[in-house]
Amino acid sequence: MKHVLTAAAMALMGTSAAYAADEVKLQLKWVTQAQFAGYYVALDKGFYSEEDLDVTILPGGPDIAPTQVIAGGGADVTVEWMPAALAAREKGLPLVNIAQPFKSSGMMLTCWKDTGIAAPADLADRTLGVWFFGNEFPFMSWMSQLGISTEGKSASGVEVLKQGFNVDPLLQRQADCISTMTYNEYWQVIDAGVGADELVTFKYEDQGVATLEDGLYVLEDKLSDPEFAGKMERFVRASMKGWKYAEENPDEAAEIVLDNDASGAQTEVHQKRMMGEIAKLTAGSNGALDVADYERTVATLMGGGSDPVITKAPEGAWTHAITDAALK
Repeated sequence: MKHVLTAAAMALMGTSAAYAADEVKLQLKWVTQAQFAGYYVALDKGFYSEEDLDVTILPGGPDIAPTQVIAGGGADVTVEWMPAALAAREKGLPLVNIAQPFKSSGMMLTCWKDTGIAAPADLADRTLGVWFFGNEFPFMSWMSQLGISTEGKSASGVEVLKQGFNVDPLLQRQADCISTMTYNEYWQVIDAGVGADELVTFKYEDQGVATLEDGLYVLEDKLSDPEFAGKMERFVRASMKGWKYAEENPDEAAEIVLDNDASGAQTEVHQKRMMGEIAKLTAGSNGALDVADYERTVATLMGGGSDPVITKAPEGAWTHAITDAALK
């Protein structure tokens, strides 16, 4: 009888322990892919469970706006690009950057070389494919800094083609250049049979207009709750452990992403290549936001001429409190 009671007590304790893990819902900016490998690795390797966290990773997609999800209470923390986050903050959604796993930007413009485009000044009088839904902000700021209008093709203007999340406008010659990421769409162009020597690319990082991508954001009022702040400290610590593991083991990280791809749309070749490129963007970050990178992002977003992305320097848009506690 004693053994039965002991077993029952242990089972009950196990159940209590399982229920004790704090739930965290993470909303991704896009679909399951190596762009988010660090989080999937942290989940797969037990880094979250080691921090007593029960993390649910919510994939994004073309019809999912991360800012809307977190605003509606559907997530505790979201992966978002800083331009979209700061624009949302200025419009009344108090998002705060609590960590910045990505040090560098992967955004670039990819153009046909045979159009004669060799430098940014050659972009005038062209049709350029641009992603919207918040992704257009760095582009608009760049054009403003170049003195190029986005109101239509002219000697000092460009035609902006609202680009879907594919590379068809370039392949079908509907646009002279399109938006691509170093780790994704650029390789879709290459995989379509286009040679790298047929293309010209302009990395936003090289043009001095790169803005921070794939940061972790929460709602400001949540941070006043010590319990929530504690959860985020543990979440960031485990996530960065996942990111550094992914950097050091890119092929394994890509396989973990594939295991979590419920759509079955991703391929091993593409994800391993993507992970290799993503590792270049997370390299150099321990998770803490670099203030200089933040200030450059703000300057870029405010440099939009008559139509800046944000009209004034944000206040309280980031904090080191979480990473200071997580990484000590």
